[in-house]
Amino acid sequence: MNMCLLLKIANVERTFVGENASPQNMERKARIKKQLLEPKLSPSSYDTAWVAMVPLPGSSQEVPCFPQCVEWILQNQHTNGSWGLAHMDSGVKKATLSSTLACVLALQRWNVGREHIRRGIHFIGKHVSVVMDEHIASPTGFNIIFPGMLSLAMGMGLQILIRQADVDGILHLREMELERLAADKSFGSKAYMAYVAEGLGNLLDWNEVMKFQRRNGSLFNSPSSTAAALIQNYDDKTLQYLNLLVSKFDGSVPTVYPINIYCQLSMVDTLEKVGISKYFSSEIKSILDMTYSFWLRKDEEIIVDISTCMMAFRILRMNGYDVSSDDLSHVDEAFIFNNSLEGYLNDTKSILELYKASRVSLSENEFVLNNISCWSRNLLREKLFHDGVQSSHVLTEVEYDLKFPFYATMDRLDHKRNIENFDLSGSQMLKTEHWPCCVNQDILALAAEDFTFSQSIYQGELSLLERWVKENKLDQLLFARQRTTYCYLAAAATMFPHELFDARISWAKNSILVNLVDDFFDVAGSREELENLVELIEKWDEHSEDEFYSEEVKILFYAIYTTTSRLGTMASVVQKRDVKNHLVEIWLQLLRTMMTEADWRMRQYVPTIEEYMELAVVSFTVAPILLPASYFVGQTLSACVVNGQEYNELFRLMGTCCRLLNDIQGFERESSEGKLDSVSLRVIHSDGSMSIEAAKESIRRSIASCRKDLLSLVLKEDSVVPRACRELFWNMCKICHLFYSHTDAFTSPSEMVTTVNAIINEPLKLQISNPSFVAQLEK
Repeated sequence: MNMCLLLKIANVERTFVGENASPQNMERKARIKKQLLEPKLSPSSYDTAWVAMVPLPGSSQEVPCFPQCVEWILQNQHTNGSWGLAHMDSGVKKATLSSTLACVLALQRWNVGREHIRRGIHFIGKHVSVVMDEHIASPTGFNIIFPGMLSLAMGMGLQILIRQADVDGILHLREMELERLAADKSFGSKAYMAYVAEGLGNLLDWNEVMKFQRRNGSLFNSPSSTAAALIQNYDDKTLQYLNLLVSKFDGSVPTVYPINIYCQLSMVDTLEKVGISKYFSSEIKSILDMTYSFWLRKDEEIIVDISTCMMAFRILRMNGYDVSSDDLSHVDEAFIFNNSLEGYLNDTKSILELYKASRVSLSENEFVLNNISCWSRNLLREKLFHDGVQSSHVLTEVEYDLKFPFYATMDRLDHKRNIENFDLSGSQMLKTEHWPCCVNQDILALAAEDFTFSQSIYQGELSLLERWVKENKLDQLLFARQRTTYCYLAAAATMFPHELFDARISWAKNSILVNLVDDFFDVAGSREELENLVELIEKWDEHSEDEFYSEEVKILFYAIYTTTSRLGTMASVVQKRDVKNHLVEIWLQLLRTMMTEADWRMRQYVPTIEEYMELAVVSFTVAPILLPASYFVGQTLSACVVNGQEYNELFRLMGTCCRLLNDIQGFERESSEGKLDSVSLRVIHSDGSMSIEAAKESIRRSIASCRKDLLSLVLKEDSVVPRACRELFWNMCKICHLFYSHTDAFTSPSEMVTTVNAIINEPLKLQISNPSFVAQLEK
């Protein structure tokens, strides 16, 4: 029957390979790869209109400098009279009104497209109520720019069918903004005024505005701001910037440029978040290599924009690139951020990227990251309480990231959540709306299909494990908590690529066994039984049938013996050397350590904290789970690497984190059973000077320190341990952080039920309302 299940799983995997290589999926991947390497930017009607208004230098303001932009506007009006991004929903947005009014102004400026102007004016008049609607999200600077454009339109003699009361109300929006800005003397407010310069015109000192010009000639990489500056004052670098854009984008311009690195990193981040980055590894490597070269020379495209800078730091660091947190010192204090354009705008996305970057700390001494983490977390918490009109996708992400740090999550659970809550439109709001990525439908379709097939594989593997439990009579051990599903969950949620079947099964089987042994040593076994089990493991192949003290000992020994022997044979084939003795030695070391702890408990011996931790790191039981699995992740592990200092240090740091996390959450239960752990030992050896809560806080600091040291080793460039193997140690640490974040999830019978169902059993529930896309997925 085991063979039947294996064949069934293999058939599912072959089916997936076939589906994954289908013409439809090949086309999806091709489009994603193209967008990754050459981001296609959506044209901005709003910014194109402002560029179209620039007069030809020396032409007495009578000829457009960029007639191709004027032509683009004439060719790209929607049937309803508007300009801007086409939306799947029917609601009119403020960004659409801004784009439409800007295009009308551009056409009026050069006295062309009378019918286009008429239709555009009609659209604005019909939907003018949207301008004052506080429940509709506003583009950046809308309350300055739209009234400014309306005033300009009236000065041009355009007759927009709007009641005078509405006109007065709209113009009053700008007056209130200007009063607020006049009272704010911060650098951030000056940057903001320069950014929305097109809405202020002659109200600005343009010499002051030009102080914000970047090396590429632009103002904030914004074509509209740059065009407004060129209309007011001729500047060679400004004209060169706009010439480059109009030429590059065939008559239109995007709302931000350059933005390639941001778009590429955003896509890499998205692909990782939905679990399909493995299909684009070479493209991602190319992008990260390029980004790293930009980082090293402190290129303006990365360093100046806060979101791009923080995303680059986080993604580069988590992919093993050597980036220093000292390079973030330009935003390490809250007041510095508040004086930036993003800080003045209180931009949620920028603050979230700051927070996420700050969490990727590799040392207690990364003070820049510590500072950023503190104030960005406080700002995000304030956002959750006070913001009501922000993008719900962003706020949902904020809430999740504050609740679940990246070191306390399961990859596959995150993938499912991100797939189900995927923002299919992917639009972002600046001074107008834009699409940084135009292949979101392909990404979502590929990710949804990948996850669904994964669940088929997981269900088959879990059935195999349940049969293995019965065949080895493990279900007859009545003293033990049956946690087959939980044990498999950790493997499926972290080693999710389909080809890691052997690694998942090895992890899950050994996880089941060590939990049974742990229960046997903790509650069920007598001294004689425990000693008998240890002796049998020591003899291994030399054991005899009449040496079993009890049926429980016999069941446990044969389960360990047969499973380890089979895994040892398989691993030896994969590694091309005999590793069976290593697997046996791992089990022997664990049982001897457990026997020592049992002896302490029976003799009521109180060890020192050092004595306790030396054994506790081993007795936490992770070694027989993790170390055999490392032989099945597609990497060669030599004996000198497995026995080397770095491998042992990875194990020590991971084991310390996991043991201490378990001790904090299990303290009350362990104490009620008369057992000692690191919490109680700290209190005992302090001679009454340390409370239980103080002991726990001390342990939390130790956990944080060990976790950072572990991550540093996992991300280390010049490591003798292959990255895929190092990641197993990090994954185990993440699992323990999640399981022991609020309670002891292994002990609680219901704590992980929801997680198990989400990853293994429950189908995806996509939060999308596009019927054609849903139909496409169901084909």
